[in-house]
Amino acid sequence: MTDSRKNIMMVLADSPRTAFNTRSVALLLNERRDVSLTKRLNYYVKKGFLLNPRKGVYAKKNFNPEELAGMVFVPSYISLEYVLQKAGVIFQYDSAITSVSYLNREIEMCGLSYRYSQVKGDILCNLEGIERHDNIYIATPERALLDMMYLHSECYFDNLHAVSKRQIMRLLPVYQSARLTERVHEMFKQ
Repeated sequence: MTDSRKNIMMVLADSPRTAFNTRSVALLLNERRDVSLTKRLNYYVKKGFLLNPRKGVYAKKNFNPEELAGMVFVPSYISLEYVLQKAGVIFQYDSAITSVSYLNREIEMCGLSYRYSQVKGDILCNLEGIERHDNIYIATPERALLDMMYLHSECYFDNLHAVSKRQIMRLLPVYQSARLTERVHEMFKQ
């Protein structure tokens, strides 16, 4: 047995990450992602050292809910209502962590609600207006506003003073949508 097989919990404990998928664990251990890795991870789940909130996803007991959101569907990034709420652009409270991904899903993990909304691959993979904080990819308020407008034709924003019009205009080409561009220009005329 290699050292990495013996010390899997030590490697995970030393990692600043709090949530993992089997691929990220394999990379940390410099191993192949295989059945034995999954069995070893599940052993630590049964012993109570790790959580297994979803198939192929593992977390430390003190996991960061935002980090967990990014481990479920890859690629994805936190955006939409969650970011707009934190930035003070919308005032309606929603406890769900909302993300943009390659599919639409609403799931519950560890007592928390996670919502994923689908966008085209070109938009999803464009990192303009997406920041990385530790192991979390999160949209700027401007990118989140555009994601929201792109996905929902009818949406209302309580406080547009919390976003930069210049940044929004700079990010508009990411969406390659004449209709979105028209709606954004109309919104800022008012």
